[in-house]
Amino acid sequence: MKKAVVRVVCAIGQAGQLGLKGGLPWEGDRSPEFVADVARFFDVTRGHVLLAGPKTIASVPDFARVDRELVVVRSSMDPEDTLRRFAGRVVFIGGGPPVWDAYARFVSHWDVTRLPYNGPADRWFDARWLTGGGEVARNHRDQ
Repeated sequence: MKKAVVRVVCAIGQAGQLGLKGGLPWEGDRSPEFVADVARFFDVTRGHVLLAGPKTIASVPDFARVDRELVVVRSSMDPEDTLRRFAGRVVFIGGGPPVWDAYARFVSHWDVTRLPYNGPADRWFDARWLTGGGEVARNHRDQ
């Protein structure tokens, strides 16, 4: 049986910043690099599945809802069972640290753009995700 191809496409700041107060730290910045990054995200995920938490899914604009399948994930959902529903498809995992902690061990491709942002953040990129790490993987190794 084919498995889902699991990917992440995300952007980080110069020091690994991911989030600030529930949004992107550079939210609303209309500089060309930031506009191009958002456009690229919607281009890369077009035609595929996007799994993310409720806030991320709610933030997807109307124009992008018609050409990708949006699925809200919850902490109570088993990642393996969830991904099994999309066998043979490309699935992008969105939503930041809590979701990436749960799904990092399944991700085969991380597409990370480093943007020219060097300001405050309260969420950071965890390089352990790149090797299947993060909170869930650490918990599995400890058992």
